[in-house]
Amino acid sequence: MKTLVIYTSQTGFTKRYAEWISEELNADIYDLKDVKKKTNDFFETYEAIIYAGWCMAGMVVKVKWFFEKAAYWKNKKLSIVAVGASPNDNPEVDEFLNNLLTDEQRPLIKAFYCQGGINYDKMKFPSRTAMKMFANSLKNNKNSSEDDRKKGEMISKSYDISDKRFIDPVVDYVGGKDNE
Repeated sequence: MKTLVIYTSQTGFTKRYAEWISEELNADIYDLKDVKKKTNDFFETYEAIIYAGWCMAGMVVKVKWFFEKAAYWKNKKLSIVAVGASPNDNPEVDEFLNNLLTDEQRPLIKAFYCQGGINYDKMKFPSRTAMKMFANSLKNNKNSSEDDRKKGEMISKSYDISDKRFIDPVVDYVGGKDNE
C-alpha cells in the first residue's frame, strides 16, 4: 500500500516515530511544512496517509490542517499518531484519543498514541516556560493529589520514554493486519 507519513515535531520525538513508521511501511515521509501548500493532486497516488503530531494542551499540534485535507481523502486509509509526554498506559491517554476525533471522523480516521518524552533543551521558550510553570504548580500546590505531585516531578525535567514497539498498532493497521 503506497503510504505517506506527514509529521510536525518540536523536540524530535514525533519525528523519530514518523521515521520509524516510514521505515516499517516503506512509506514516503515529509515534514508538514514541506507539504502544507501542496495541491490535492500530490496526495492522489497515496492509499494511506498518516499524520504524526505532538500533543500540547489536550490537542495534536496542527491537526486542523490534517482534518481539513481529510475531507478530500475519503477513499484513503487515514490515521493520526499523537506523540506525547505521558506513558501509553496513563488512563488519560484513552480519554485524549476519544476526544481527538468527532463522531463523523471516527469511521474515516484511526487515532493512535505513542509515548515520547520531554526535551527542555530543544523546546521553544514559550512551551518550556509553560511546562515548567505547570510542573511547579502540580508539585507545589497543597491541593494536588499524590499522583499530580508525581506527575509534576516527572515533567519537571527532560526524559525519553519513546520506544519503537509503540508503532506496532499503527503499522498493523496501515499494513492490513488490523481490519477493524
